[in-house]
Amino acid sequence: MRFKDKVALVTGGGRDIGREVSLRLAAEGATVVVNYRGDEASAQETAQRIEAAGGKAVLHRADVTDATEVASLIEAAAGVTGRIDILVNLAGGMVARKSLAEMDEAFFDQVMTLNLKSAFLVTKAALPHIPDGAAIINIASLAGRDGGGPGASVYAASKGALMTLTRGWAKELGPRGIRVNALCPGLIGTSFHDIFSKPEGRAAVAGSTPLRREGAPEEVAAAVAFLASQDASFLAGVNLDINGGLAFS
Repeated sequence: MRFKDKVALVTGGGRDIGREVSLRLAAEGATVVVNYRGDEASAQETAQRIEAAGGKAVLHRADVTDATEVASLIEAAAGVTGRIDILVNLAGGMVARKSLAEMDEAFFDQVMTLNLKSAFLVTKAALPHIPDGAAIINIASLAGRDGGGPGASVYAASKGALMTLTRGWAKELGPRGIRVNALCPGLIGTSFHDIFSKPEGRAAVAGSTPLRREGAPEEVAAAVAFLASQDASFLAGVNLDINGGLAFS
């Protein structure tokens, strides 16, 4: 129960990796504020699973690209105990695969806002409620290191920028004992790849990975729990690869 009496806010916490992160933090004692935007049914299922296992969950719908809705989310999260001990910036997405020739300014702004500005808005709003010694975990991507696959250049750029923000915030908040780190998942078996990756390409990537498989959302959740815990007490500004050995930093 590493997170007993702690409050965790997980943006995009209702499904896929977000669901497993929410379940894992709750299983270790945290009250988890599960943020979602559109898929209410999945978020409710996540909360029900947490509570069925004896944990505590608070559901809150908010578009984390909207500052007004973010303010409402933070108010709800801070209202549990007055503080946010663990913040996981997970909400994001690719939107679509588009080449440079196909994309326009609106698409560029949409992807950057979804993956980068959202983390800024949430972290900025949460900061007055984040106590000394807390943990912030940003969910970046292997794409932020290697430029991403076909049509994913802007997504990759947004995740690369998030990795840089992680380092900058680690320096800024470190004197308060607040540890800011990021995870950089590779191929993880989620609906993200069901939507955006062709089966044959997905199989090829899994086959070229030294462990010869995709990762599981539960494995990412375990890494989040590690970074959020005192087991990672001297890690700050780390962009931790979790890709089965597919690529090295």
